[in-house]
Amino acid sequence: MLVETKARVGVFAIALGAYLPQFPTLVPEFEGQYAAFKKTLPDTVEVIDGGIVTTKEQSMAAGDKFRAADVDLVILQLLTYATSYNMLPAVRDLDVPVVLVNVQKKKAPDYANTDTPTWLGELYACGAVGEMVADLERAGKRHAVITGVVEGGDPAVQAEINDWCKAAQVRRRFRDTNLAQIGRPYPGMMDLYIDETNLYNRMWLYTKQFDWEKMWAIADNITDEDAIRAKAQDILDTFDIEGGGTVEKVWDMARYVVAFEQWVRDEKIAFVASHYDGFAKGVAGKLDSMLIPAFSMLIKQGTACAVEGDIKVAMAMSILKTIAGCGQLSEMYSIDFNEDICIIGHSGSGDADISKARKPTMKIVPVFHGKTGGGYLTQFYPPVGDVTYLAITQDKDGHFKFVVAEGVNEPGPIFTFGDTNMRTRFSCGAREFVNRWSEAGPTHHMAAATGHHIDTILKVAEIFNVPVDVITR
Repeated sequence: MLVETKARVGVFAIALGAYLPQFPTLVPEFEGQYAAFKKTLPDTVEVIDGGIVTTKEQSMAAGDKFRAADVDLVILQLLTYATSYNMLPAVRDLDVPVVLVNVQKKKAPDYANTDTPTWLGELYACGAVGEMVADLERAGKRHAVITGVVEGGDPAVQAEINDWCKAAQVRRRFRDTNLAQIGRPYPGMMDLYIDETNLYNRMWLYTKQFDWEKMWAIADNITDEDAIRAKAQDILDTFDIEGGGTVEKVWDMARYVVAFEQWVRDEKIAFVASHYDGFAKGVAGKLDSMLIPAFSMLIKQGTACAVEGDIKVAMAMSILKTIAGCGQLSEMYSIDFNEDICIIGHSGSGDADISKARKPTMKIVPVFHGKTGGGYLTQFYPPVGDVTYLAITQDKDGHFKFVVAEGVNEPGPIFTFGDTNMRTRFSCGAREFVNRWSEAGPTHHMAAATGHHIDTILKVAEIFNVPVDVITR
């Protein structure tokens, strides 16, 4: 990604201090288990290590570390039974979920040859989990439990941990980066309008405002011909261009992409919501004509770029890009009632990483529908198979809500006028899907990603403490 972020995950383990002098062999046993557990965390996270906690004072020290680091998530390994005072001081002042990892070392006891320290150290599927959840509930903390085994490996446990770390990375991305609003939303699309202060207070995302006059001049100081040539080749490698593409043909576009990439790095931009509704002439007209592929190159590198000034769908695109590897702006296009499928897509910038069916295409059109000017239009080709849609909306009090659905993209004809389209079948049927999706009150835009990702999105929602409407899966 152009702007890298790593989730900060607070990690600690607990055990009952009374056991350790009674059974000294438990100390190296627990140290080994804790060291091995930390190695299972993906390299997308920065571990804030709270250590093995057996006293209230150690728990308080872990909590000091977690607060100072502003952790995005806490993962607690339950080594054996422990009282809840080992846990609560570490998480009391945090507003993030606590994931209780209840993983037993051995699959099954050797009943005749198991002594007390072996049971406590290697065979205790922790009876303290319920105690921990009871006290987290009373403290008003969000929580989750993962139960499994170490011996022989446990893919389900590893998948859950990876999902939680992906979800935590979304929080860090929102906190550490910025959203660029260029211009303002499409006039009259009031579902897109937003209070940026409320956005910062509720979702931790800061908005930087940019005028188009500044953007038109963004490439004026880009003179590194080697960088421009390399970016031109990157554009040719990304798109099939109608009529054939050459470095010279996309030179100016490449120069703007190089400029936008530097702008993204300098301003720490992970989200862009833009709309231009003027009379594009001269330099302004040149940039306006090539914004769609230029922003598509940013999306490919992890900066979500949404058309029509839609901040909320830029957020949805970024969430899916972070957890699923791609995030494509979409909206309802049509229903094929004969096939009982929804046609879903959008014109404008898109994510090359979703275009698995074929290489994205680029062509020049004389007019962008519903917008001023014309220029380069891009089309992306999502593959047949599972797909997830995510929208972000707000209620009357400004609270945010996720709206999600899973479906299956099917082969068949799509529109030929240059917009990205998907033929998606939903388990509830096309008519019922449109009813349910619309009744949830999303904006008319949503983000799309290949694969099914509702389980991970639910974890993202838990971290942000927002509700989720699951439409169909």
